[in-house]
Amino acid sequence: MTWSEMQPLLSQACWDTLYMVGWSTLIAVVGGLPLGVLLVLTDRGGLLQNLLANKVLGQVVNIARSMPFIILMVALMSFTRWVTGTTIGREAAIVPLAIGAIPFFARLVETAVREVDGGLVEAVQAMGGNTWTVVRKVLVPESLPSLISSATTTVVALIGYSAMAGTVGAGGLGDIAIRYGYQRFETQLMWITVAILAVVISVIQFAGDLAARSLHRRGGRSGPAPRLRLLKAGQPAAAEEPAAEEPAAAEVSKVA
Repeated sequence: MTWSEMQPLLSQACWDTLYMVGWSTLIAVVGGLPLGVLLVLTDRGGLLQNLLANKVLGQVVNIARSMPFIILMVALMSFTRWVTGTTIGREAAIVPLAIGAIPFFARLVETAVREVDGGLVEAVQAMGGNTWTVVRKVLVPESLPSLISSATTTVVALIGYSAMAGTVGAGGLGDIAIRYGYQRFETQLMWITVAILAVVISVIQFAGDLAARSLHRRGGRSGPAPRLRLLKAGQPAAAEEPAAEEPAAAEVSKVA
């Protein structure tokens, strides 16, 4: 197979892979972020402590994570057909990809949120903040660098899952590698596909690491900037008046 014949196949396969991974990542973040935070809040000592709910959620997440993706695709075929009207193609692949990624990302979110300094949570509560305020002002902002790294890890995992989805007609680079590289013995095309996947993963990993480091340098987890912003945002207006009077008091004592 010549390059002119391979190029349109690879272009369409790359677009299909990015399409599947992009939508699956979006759904995984939307579903996994609140689930991961909820696992922390309902745990022992959490703001919404409920051990029964925590154990049920934890078991559901563990079962979903332990299932091999190829088996998950087969098990969800009826559900996929009900949602998309078909079980083949890139739209159909998004359903098992997203469902498989949600518990994966939720556990990463749980780990990231647990590392947040408890002193900040207590400070917000002391200022009258409720659970939603703690989540919005402390847990998510403070764990944002780790959440970016977790999202990057999820994207990389989804690229591998999408390649497996190609074995059942989902399209993408995995489908090209199976149909042409393996079944038609186009070894050159298969290795080009592998190289493209390696480059895409490397670029995504580099971008994710760069974003996480940038956020951390700006005052990510436990940094001084978020603490200062948090305390300034929650400080009552009346509390600022003595601070404004301090220079005047100092001048009086100096004159005396």
